[in-house]
Amino acid sequence: MQPKLTGLDHLVLTVGNLDATIAFYRDGLGMQAEAFTSMDGTVRWALKFGAQKINLHVVGAEFEPKARCATPGSADLCFLSDVAISDWQAHLAVLGIPVEEGPVRRTGAMAPILSLYLRDPDGNLVEVSNPIMS
Repeated sequence: MQPKLTGLDHLVLTVGNLDATIAFYRDGLGMQAEAFTSMDGTVRWALKFGAQKINLHVVGAEFEPKARCATPGSADLCFLSDVAISDWQAHLAVLGIPVEEGPVRRTGAMAPILSLYLRDPDGNLVEVSNPIMS
């Protein structure tokens, strides 16, 4: 029998400035910042939304083991939302967060999506998307 995966527990972003990253994802995208104590007793930070979690590693002080080339700005992330893209555009404009591209239609994992592209403080590409119901 071929083993199969069932889901994604968390992913890790390597960041240059922890406070700027937390502010962007908390205020801009509505994620919850949470400090947690890891198994070795160190205090770390994560961003939570829905049933998902993004652990944050500060460049130069990454938690081991880490990616071979842990680099701020190397991620390309797509997040789904039930909030209309037009509402996202208005929200991001109020915060002064520029939209790099969109709204544009894309192919999502489960269905077509309508997306906005922006960048976080490290330059990671962040896509905010609505599923397009057929």
